[in-house]
Amino acid sequence: MPPSLPEKIVLFDSQCNLCNGWSHLLIKYDPHCRFTLCRVQSQAGQHYLRKLGLPLKTYESVILLERQGDCFQQYHKSEAALRISANLDGYWRYLVVLRYIPRSVRDWLYDLVARNRYRWFGRRSSCLLPSAVDKHRFLEEVSEKSPNESV
Repeated sequence: MPPSLPEKIVLFDSQCNLCNGWSHLLIKYDPHCRFTLCRVQSQAGQHYLRKLGLPLKTYESVILLERQGDCFQQYHKSEAALRISANLDGYWRYLVVLRYIPRSVRDWLYDLVARNRYRWFGRRSSCLLPSAVDKHRFLEEVSEKSPNESV
C-alpha cells in the first residue's frame, strides 16, 4: 500500500447539509488528524464506492475505511459513526456507550435520519469543496492503478 494513503478515511455526501456539518465537527474535534475526509462525489470517493460495490449516485451512509495491512476494513451506518466518535476529542468520544444498544436498533434510527436528511437538514445544489485551510484533511484523488490497494 502506498505510504501516502491515509490510515482512516471517512466517505461522506458533500451535498447533504447534515453530512457537511458532521465533517466540520470531525475536523474541529480531530486535532490529531486521525481521519481523512473523502467526498463521495470526488474522484477518490467514486473510486472507493466502485471498489466497495456500492451505488455511485445514491448515498445512504457514512462509511469509515480503516487500513489494516494491505487492505481496508469497512464500517457503515451507526458502527462507522460510533467508531469515528470514539476517536474524537471532547465529549464526542463518550457516544461509544451507544454501542450497548443493539446494532439493528441503532441502524434503524440511522436509516430513518438518512432517508430524511435532505428534507430535514437541506441539500446543496453543488458539492461543498474543502476550504484552503482544511484542504490537507481531504482525499480528492487516488490512482486507479494502485496495485496493493484492496478494500
